[in-house]
Amino acid sequence: MSEPSAADPADGAVAEFVAVMRRLRAECPWKQEQTHRSLVRYLLEETYETVDAIDDAETSGDFGHLAEELGDLLLQVVFHAVIAEERGDFDLDDVARGITAKMRRRNPHVFAEEEGGEGLTAAEVDRRWQAIKATERGADSGVGDLPSALPALLYADKALARRERAGQPAPAVGDDIGERLLGLVAEARASGTDPEQALRDAVRRLG
Repeated sequence: MSEPSAADPADGAVAEFVAVMRRLRAECPWKQEQTHRSLVRYLLEETYETVDAIDDAETSGDFGHLAEELGDLLLQVVFHAVIAEERGDFDLDDVARGITAKMRRRNPHVFAEEEGGEGLTAAEVDRRWQAIKATERGADSGVGDLPSALPALLYADKALARRERAGQPAPAVGDDIGERLLGLVAEARASGTDPEQALRDAVRRLG
């Protein structure tokens, strides 16, 4: 698949939205008062609403609501970028350039002349991604820099994944409820199941 050209129609729409947010920051009293910190609650809310829209779309087949929620999530990204731009820290182009460079570095099987890059399985691609990421950040077999605000199941899943990559065994299952839950996360990983999504699906089936 070829890369998007510089004339991609999305470029105009995104640029227009950035201009809208700049004007809102200049003319809307509420938006003028906002900071990176004050927007955290909205970023979290919009993220969870996007997750709900994905679940709903997978059930109904209607992805229109997901497009709306992704727009609300994009609002948060652009809002933060415009605030940073005003402070002289960075702008949306810097954000885009940073993630573009990261994607190129972490996907050498696509963007670099890498021997054996063709025909990789998804699991092999993930292993290479994690190896590159570890090289960039430094290996960490514990919770390390994992965000503590992650949902508990996802937090446990990522911590166990780090232990696995470091060659450490899953922790022994103890008697207290926390250790038993951790054991279930390890069991889910062993079966190739996303524990966070599995529990979400089970709760949704309650009706």
